[in-house]
Amino acid sequence: MIAKLTGKIEYVKNNYVVIDVNGVGYKVHVTDFTFGSIAGKEDVSVFVYTYVREDTLALYGFLELAEKEMFELLISISGIGPKAALGILSIAPPKTIKAAILNEDSSILTRVSGVGKKTAERVIRELQGKVDGLDIEDTEKLIADSDAVDALVSMGYSVTEAREALKNVSPDISDVGERVKAALRNVGS
Repeated sequence: MIAKLTGKIEYVKNNYVVIDVNGVGYKVHVTDFTFGSIAGKEDVSVFVYTYVREDTLALYGFLELAEKEMFELLISISGIGPKAALGILSIAPPKTIKAAILNEDSSILTRVSGVGKKTAERVIRELQGKVDGLDIEDTEKLIADSDAVDALVSMGYSVTEAREALKNVSPDISDVGERVKAALRNVGS
């Protein structure tokens, strides 16, 4: 199985990238965050999940190992396939998803097309004991960041730009509106 690829970016499309490794091009499906992070780069290194089914062989790539591990947890649940798992990881980083699971907050998961309330509740129920614990302060900030990312995306920023802008916002600011305002100042500078 392929676990990691490092090579030149040959081709970029909406939801995948072709990575040339010593003359062999690998089509790797990626999240919106990964897509935005590698845009404009010549070389890339991604952790890969090789998805094999009777009629399918597909590669899914992640910049961080935590993303790959969350992807594997998500697709282990009946009703969540690779497309839905990528969708979930495109709207929220693994820490935010963990926070949503620990807080039993299905609203983050239901933002993904094809994931309804019942499926989101099943994800939470089945992953409850499988994710690491987080501090309550971290949990509240991560959920606020998820809402702030949504607000910034609705203003026309990409998921990557929104997450990058929020990284520089002081952790002391907890109100979603204030986090968005601070992030907008970061984007402009």
